Amino acid sequence: MAADFPHVYPYSRQEAQRRKEERLYTDSFKTNVSCARAVECAVRDHCNGADGDLTEGCALSVLEQYGFKRVNFVLANSITQLDDPDQISSAVRQWGQRTFVPPDRKYNIYFAVNAAAPRLESFIRQAQEAYRALGLFGPEHCTGDRHEQDYAGKVLVMSPDTLRESCWDPRNQLWYGEGGFGCTPHARGQAVFATCLGDGEQTRWNRSDFAGVLDEQYLPDWAREKLEELRSLRQEPEQSGPIMGGMG
Repeated sequence: MAADFPHVYPYSRQEAQRRKEERLYTDSFKTNVSCARAVECAVRDHCNGADGDLTEGCALSVLEQYGFKRVNFVLANSITQLDDPDQISSAVRQWGQRTFVPPDRKYNIYFAVNAAAPRLESFIRQAQEAYRALGLFGPEHCTGDRHEQDYAGKVLVMSPDTLRESCWDPRNQLWYGEGGFGCTPHARGQAVFATCLGDGEQTRWNRSDFAGVLDEQYLPDWAREKLEELRSLRQEPEQSGPIMGGMG
């Protein structure tokens, strides 16, 4: 999925009014509604009997049109709109809670998927499987407490939420922390200067853009060589000035 998708507006209608961003909210809301209707059509077209199972490719057809961020937002909202959320497994409910949807009793119902709970869960599980197939790094690949770690000299995992979906590739996620006030935990500054292990790009990020420090048991071979190169460069002793010979 190489396409970029319209931005998912993260705030409520009331907050959008306060920020004078009603147009952004309305555009995103309309796309949310369209996405929910697309999920419903896909579920109907891929229904495989009364047990709730859906045929292969059901979620993929919607993900290709709307992207993971939008689809996850709509699905998370749909779980909260169920009359009996216990019809959905606890694991899927916990997954839905990881995506914050601003509560709005009047409007959120419009982009809730109208489907039986078993079929909604089957669709969600297909979407989860499609996401896992991307091979992205996440908090589960990190070590230690991200809030207490020094990022300098470490391999950092870029949060997928920071990246455009067109850039969702493991090679865009691993960065070597070079420095900046944001490398130090609890510092007032947020800047983290880092080098991408995938293509060598050097960029300034904020500390919050990273999911944490990679547990290097997950370090892929393609990144190891670049990491060793960067670390060896940083460990080289600084060249001193020219040595002046004594007069003899």
